[in-house]
Amino acid sequence: MQKISAVICFVFWWFALVGYGQLSEPESKQIQVAFLADVHFQDIYGTFQDHAFQGVQIPNTKKIVLARTMKAQLNSTRIFNENYFALLAALDEIVEKKIKYVVLPGDFSDDGQPVNVRGLKTILDTYATNYGIRFLVTTGNHDPVRPWSMEAGKVDFLGQEGKQQAIMSAEGMYMPKSASENPVHITKDIRKLGYQEIISSLGDFGFFPVKSDIYWETPFTDYSYNDYSFKKSLQYSSIDQRTYPIPPHGAPVPDVSYLVEPEQGIWFLAIDANVYLPDTKDNFNSGNPNHYQSANEGYNNVLTHKNHLISWVKKVTDEAKKRGKTLIVFSHYPMIDFYDDASSNIKNLLGEGKMQLHRMPQESVASIFADAGVVLHFGGHMHINDTGVRKSKNGNTIVNVQIPSLAAYIPAFKILTVQKHNVMEIQTVTIDSVPGFRELFPLYEQEYAYLSSIGDPEIWDKEILSANTYHEFTNLHLKQLVRSRFIEDDWPVDFKRFLENASGADLLAYANSSIMDSSFDRNPYLQWTGFDMLFDLYRLRSADKLALKDIGMTRIKQYELIIASLINADRVQSLNNGTLYTDFREFANILHKFMNGAPADHFTVDLSNGEITNLGK
Repeated sequence: MQKISAVICFVFWWFALVGYGQLSEPESKQIQVAFLADVHFQDIYGTFQDHAFQGVQIPNTKKIVLARTMKAQLNSTRIFNENYFALLAALDEIVEKKIKYVVLPGDFSDDGQPVNVRGLKTILDTYATNYGIRFLVTTGNHDPVRPWSMEAGKVDFLGQEGKQQAIMSAEGMYMPKSASENPVHITKDIRKLGYQEIISSLGDFGFFPVKSDIYWETPFTDYSYNDYSFKKSLQYSSIDQRTYPIPPHGAPVPDVSYLVEPEQGIWFLAIDANVYLPDTKDNFNSGNPNHYQSANEGYNNVLTHKNHLISWVKKVTDEAKKRGKTLIVFSHYPMIDFYDDASSNIKNLLGEGKMQLHRMPQESVASIFADAGVVLHFGGHMHINDTGVRKSKNGNTIVNVQIPSLAAYIPAFKILTVQKHNVMEIQTVTIDSVPGFRELFPLYEQEYAYLSSIGDPEIWDKEILSANTYHEFTNLHLKQLVRSRFIEDDWPVDFKRFLENASGADLLAYANSSIMDSSFDRNPYLQWTGFDMLFDLYRLRSADKLALKDIGMTRIKQYELIIASLINADRVQSLNNGTLYTDFREFANILHKFMNGAPADHFTVDLSNGEITNLGK
């Protein structure tokens, strides 16, 4: 009898310890999480609930679509239409891999419009119901665009006869500039939703507690893990319970960060790093969305305006460690330099704020969150594939994993596999084959024909319609974006002309490569230009080593010759007072760093010390 009593006491003791987190739960199964960042979902098959116009018909089909023009896509850092199909392809691959957790760390919608948020919810609900996937979402600067709902619209939807179509949420927002334009359509389904409407629609995806979850909290809850109840969490889940005062006016602004434990032992920490700085004007109205700035700078403004998040993150990481929980931390914005430490070179060559340097987190961001206990963080926002590592003065290491976008080159998502409690495996899955991505091409043909007929000087390059895979499509999208926008906006005129007029042989000669001889002029592998080299720099910036296959190792080796000649040169070149040579040397430094950053394809992170082990080739 005493033995039986002893066994019963031991069982109760064991469950008490596990329940209170003093012992970590047994690892009964492998945990995998897929991260889909910057989906920028636009429901091309969506319908307006308050307007008869539903889009245009795809030739030779009965399908009606709400799509944007190709011209709009090729002037944007993201694709608007074909990423619809890419999302479905990614989700289907996730289903095939039997992954049960999917995180969308912000910019999950085009701009938080009702038609797009409804469409995204329908897709997520379908996969959740049919395949048992648990979706966890946090906000980005495109959802919401401002804290509160605001009137909005787009002038560049695809319309009848290949013309662009303006769709607005209110009368008078856009006036046609000529009689040949399609008439403006008005629908509330195109306005930009604020926090309240977005989290109300997507509440089941982490924003609100779910009864089946073991635990859920926000930075504003006052209960503990030990006295948690679903009823208590509901009381703190409403938007009015989740605000903080933002200076200088002290206006209450929502913060929808949350922590959730969907199953025993795993915690998901979703940080809402959106900061909407208010206008400093005397007539500031805290309820007017137009009196706030965009949130696209991320953590730099968190440090100055959302200090409560830092103390909360510290509390969560301490509790996770104490209770033996596996903590997965994500937000929309990067915490570490996402340019492989080439930021200073970019600034030297291009100037302040170029190549989106205004989005670069300060070094103090990494240190502060490393000291707050964050070892591994997943972020998006930049549409790039990258890994950054920092160690604080206190000796704490933080690893920031940048998740590529499905709406840009190179389309991909990340898979996190919890190998064991302290080791995380991260793998990048590229999306090459996407069923249906060419479905809108006949409409683009109509658009191109119309632009040709009016002699539009900014007509786009039809080469993109030759793409046979989605991967190739995003590659051509980036190529035209570099040619039409990036090279014009970011690069010094003289250096731009120098690159555009140079051949590969010219650049090797200019770098004074010791292996250069006349045979290079006849080398078929040198039939690339300075523009190709610039384009490849952007491909490496976006995709890291995933771009190597597209560039080709022969050309990479030639780039390495140029880089070695420039970076290691002892001599001082004097041409045009040395400016071009100095610029080219800085360019080589940037290219070198983009080619030699931390592993970003397939690797592990040891949470005990932040050590990264490359598992790629």
